[in-house]
Amino acid sequence: MEWLYAALAGYLLGSLPFAYWFGVLQNKNLLLEGSGNVGATNAWRVLGAVPGLMVLVLDVSKGIMAVALGEFLARDPGGGLLAGALAVLGHCYSVWLLGRGGKGIAPSVGVLFAVQPALLAAALGLFGLAFLLTQSRYRGVVLAALAFPLAALLIGGSLPYLWFGFGLAAPVVLRYLGDWNRQPTARPPQSGPRS
Repeated sequence: MEWLYAALAGYLLGSLPFAYWFGVLQNKNLLLEGSGNVGATNAWRVLGAVPGLMVLVLDVSKGIMAVALGEFLARDPGGGLLAGALAVLGHCYSVWLLGRGGKGIAPSVGVLFAVQPALLAAALGLFGLAFLLTQSRYRGVVLAALAFPLAALLIGGSLPYLWFGFGLAAPVVLRYLGDWNRQPTARPPQSGPRS
């Protein structure tokens, strides 16, 4: 039962849609405005820098808290791995938003930092390499997430880390895969007097 509690706690904590709630406070629906994602980037874009930064901090924090709470409830470090992976799933597919949500990057940062900072460094390294190869942040995220389970196994040194890697990567891949062919938004040409 302790592991079930850890899993539920991780999912429910991750599913808290802070970006959506900040939008409600400004009479805006982030599901309908901007990119339609309920995450820090869209909150920054639609609501402004301060709300966007607050959402980012809260989303990273809920990843950290999910790991700590999962480990506490399960009385085992593996409970933290389980709760952390489910927090990312909850963020991407929130029960409060009927399955809508963010793309999972901010809570993933919190989860990886809480589990083992070396995992966060590995994920960032994989993304940097994939971005250099593809010149696309969307493809970079997908490729880094696909490679992450192996990195988690190598760093964690045990099979639970492999499953944790799959659990963390799967919702991120599913949320980003639709953007595989998306091109970066071009900046509009600047107008003004020429010197």
